[in-house]
Amino acid sequence: MALQIGETAPDFEAETTEGRIRFHDWVGDSWAVLFSHPRNFTPICTTELGYMASIKPEFDKRGVKIIGLSVDPLENHARWAEEIGASQGTPPNYPIIADADFAVAKAYGMLAADVEGDPTQRTPANNATVRNVFVIGPDKAVKLILVYPMTTGRNFDEVLRVIDSLQLTAKHQVATPVNWKQGDDVIIAGSVSDDQARERYPDGWDSPLPYIRIVPQPAEG
Repeated sequence: MALQIGETAPDFEAETTEGRIRFHDWVGDSWAVLFSHPRNFTPICTTELGYMASIKPEFDKRGVKIIGLSVDPLENHARWAEEIGASQGTPPNYPIIADADFAVAKAYGMLAADVEGDPTQRTPANNATVRNVFVIGPDKAVKLILVYPMTTGRNFDEVLRVIDSLQLTAKHQVATPVNWKQGDDVIIAGSVSDDQARERYPDGWDSPLPYIRIVPQPAEG
């Protein structure tokens, strides 16, 4: 079964480029982004891993941990990391899971349960479905799932935008409209009654339709 938004992210133990981890313990009280790759030494993934490393400070500012995954043995990860650094300018500065037994890919619904064998004998096309981004909250629930084809590089600036929305809406009971970005107006969540909204927003709101209540983005703090 494919993993769904709102479900608990499967816990697991795995070897990574920064040592063995238990995933839920590694996430701790932070947010996390897990992004997966069908094989090492693939061109699009190489660009993604390098770009993710270059913008890691943006995730750090938001209290978000980054972890990659590739269906390859650990010994291949070190060589790939060198090539990523040489070609992209920034080597991975976050752990990469070695999912050589396919256990994590299966647990997250990215590969069928009956997949087995030597991962180095599988082509990237065999693992084409291992191209997901999962955003996971401090409660270990899945907040976002993005699935990309192998030929389209992922937009990690969009992942940051969604994380900004997720963190804002979790704190303030608002929702973010189409193409929202930090500082734009937001919409009062439907779970907030008009009476409650009047207490929170004494200056009122714009309402182009009865079910749309637009207010400035709440201040942090």
